[in-house]
Amino acid sequence: MKNKKSNLKKNKSSNFSKLSIFQPNKYKFKKVCPLSSKGAPIVDYKNIKLLKRYVSENGKILPSRITNVSQKKQRELSLSIKRARNLALI
Repeated sequence: MKNKKSNLKKNKSSNFSKLSIFQPNKYKFKKVCPLSSKGAPIVDYKNIKLLKRYVSENGKILPSRITNVSQKKQRELSLSIKRARNLALI
C-alpha cells in the first residue's frame, strides 16, 4: 500500500515539474497585416477614410501592436497621416 502511494506522489510531482512558465503557447495565432494582403487599400495621404481608422480620437497615430499593421506599412501610414495633417485634410 505504501509503495503505491509513494509512486502516485512521485508521478504527481513529476507532472508539475514538467509545467513551466516559459513553455511556448500552442494556440498563438499569427496576425496578418490588413494593409499587406491582396486587395488591400493603398496607403496614401489623400485616402482620408483609411487614415482616420488609424488615428485615435485625440489625433494620435495608433501603434502597430494595436492595429496589427506591419512595420513597413506602419511607416508609410505615419508618413501619410503627417502629410494629411500638414495639408489640413485630417
